[in-house]
Amino acid sequence: MTAADRSARLRGLIAPGLAALVCLAILVGLGVWQLARKGEKEALIARIIERSHAEPPAAPPPFADWDPKADEFRRVRAVGTLLHDRETLVHGLAPGEPGRALQGYYVLTPLRREDGTTILINRGFVPTELKDPQSRAAGQVGGETSVTGMLRGSEVRTMFVPESDPARDAWFTREIPAIAAARGLTNVAPYLIEADATPNPGGWPRGGQLRVDLPNNHLQYAFTWFGIAACLVGVFSVFAWRRLHDPMEPGAA
Repeated sequence: MTAADRSARLRGLIAPGLAALVCLAILVGLGVWQLARKGEKEALIARIIERSHAEPPAAPPPFADWDPKADEFRRVRAVGTLLHDRETLVHGLAPGEPGRALQGYYVLTPLRREDGTTILINRGFVPTELKDPQSRAAGQVGGETSVTGMLRGSEVRTMFVPESDPARDAWFTREIPAIAAARGLTNVAPYLIEADATPNPGGWPRGGQLRVDLPNNHLQYAFTWFGIAACLVGVFSVFAWRRLHDPMEPGAA
């Protein structure tokens, strides 16, 4: 092979080499991102477990002092009157029999406190057949009620979740401002309380749905991306070696 041939073949590797380099950077970046997500998820799980066992429950923070990073998953107790006529049903799933999920709704009910402020309470899950409040009338407790649970911020909609439609009263995420506006609520907390597993009369809604055993597969995902990156390096190396050492002219049949 002449020097001119070798130079021509090297030039022919520039375009595929740059493309492979861009792909490699993306794959490595995805792997590093998954490792960072693994650390964040582990810290979150540890924080949930620690705060779920905190005693005694504290009072919810003043609205102006709400800091999601510092306050979310704190265990709190709130006292007030549940406004059942303004409850909101949010589509969701809950664990059922092993290997099977129940389809239904999460019941978000405003809790009006003596000072006039309101906190949305996720009272728990009801299956589809109990969508009508009359079918679970025993759980519509009246009078002053004490609710214990964990603080959560508004739920962020992901790309795979439909957008809520207040006009049709179809809700797919726990969006506090939107729900408050749709129900005509004022002076509403910027957080909600996920009720604990304390049984409600009649058994529904079923609280305690906040999962502590959050899935943490980020290390597996990281290995997958790094593995694909290694395969890319191997494939391109073989391709480049053959282009440089194949005795046939580039493009020859």
